[in-house]
Amino acid sequence: MDTRFVSIFTVLLLSLILDEVFSEELRSFLPSKTALNFTSLASKYGYKAEYYEIVTDDGYKLGLFHIQGKKPGPILLMHGIADTSDTWLLRGKNSLGITLAEKGYDVWFGNIRGNKYSRQHKTLNPNKDSAFWQFSFHEHGYYDLKAIVDTVLSETKHTKLTAIGHSQGNTIFYVLGSTRPEYNDKINVLVSLAPVCYLSHAPSPLAILIKFAPEINTIAKAINLNEIFGNATINGKLIDLLCNHVLIGYPVCALGALLPLSGFDVTEFGPAFYKIAIEHFPSSTTRHNLYHFAQVARRKSFSKFDYGPERNMKEYKSVMPPDYELKSVTMPVVLLAANNDKVCMLEDVQRLRSELPNVENYQIIERYLMNHFDYVWGENMPNYLFPHIFRAIENI
Repeated sequence: MDTRFVSIFTVLLLSLILDEVFSEELRSFLPSKTALNFTSLASKYGYKAEYYEIVTDDGYKLGLFHIQGKKPGPILLMHGIADTSDTWLLRGKNSLGITLAEKGYDVWFGNIRGNKYSRQHKTLNPNKDSAFWQFSFHEHGYYDLKAIVDTVLSETKHTKLTAIGHSQGNTIFYVLGSTRPEYNDKINVLVSLAPVCYLSHAPSPLAILIKFAPEINTIAKAINLNEIFGNATINGKLIDLLCNHVLIGYPVCALGALLPLSGFDVTEFGPAFYKIAIEHFPSSTTRHNLYHFAQVARRKSFSKFDYGPERNMKEYKSVMPPDYELKSVTMPVVLLAANNDKVCMLEDVQRLRSELPNVENYQIIERYLMNHFDYVWGENMPNYLFPHIFRAIENI
């Protein structure tokens, strides 16, 4: 294994443990991110962003942003794991969010529970109640995405929207379409950028994390560690401190962790942009969510969370967790994949393609080095990616 990845992985494990050791007083001495928020980013590039606070059926408060456009029909962008709506604006004029706004589209930017814009609940305190963090991509799809879609359609007085997802931002649409099939008719088309569903062919170093996921999860659970990353946690602040270091941030965090996990493409993700991205990423996710993805990878099936036989019987009336019915995901889908994406492997995308009933197009991006982050952060994505996106959304 790459020694740089070993180093940052060791730091991460130590910081996870320190999260339970540090007192609240010591937490305050570690720095907090001071990056521009979504509305400030939008303003920086000439747009006013409206903010909506929406509440899910199970009480989570989510932040939803809107850049108004003159073209009819809303477009909803959903970010990936440990990310936020900021990701769609970080490349400025070259970002997908600003490019859509420039073309006059009515653009909406969702945030799932737990990230910095959605770290609230009607009754639960995320800093004190571990129950707040007991969710995975299932709840993101079943509750969060439902509430977001409902709000966008209600506010725009439309019956359908166009969706663009990145990574987990697609997984949650597959969950929504399979568990609430009536929502398939509310989607004109889902443009799936790096369509994560199956993870059976993930290479190292991700494969190593998947292999040891049960042991990592057991340790984290034993010390009551539920929130991963995020600026309110010790593990998040220590990673922030390390990754923002002027000398070692890019070599250790970008070259030693992000790129080995996502696929090396240093020409599209250089040191200058890294300084911008690391101010916004990663945001919070949960131990429960990471372990759910690991279960999907280890079992080679797109299934609900495996609690163990006893609780599975209570939750599902079955010893084993049921698979999500992908045949029920009847919304039109466009799959965009890449050769150098080390998270969303082509073999897994091909399996997804064979099981979804309404794939309108499957395209492997021509740029061979394109990796998992280039869909949202690539310096030249307007050249090699955006033409595929606009063909998909303009042919509705």
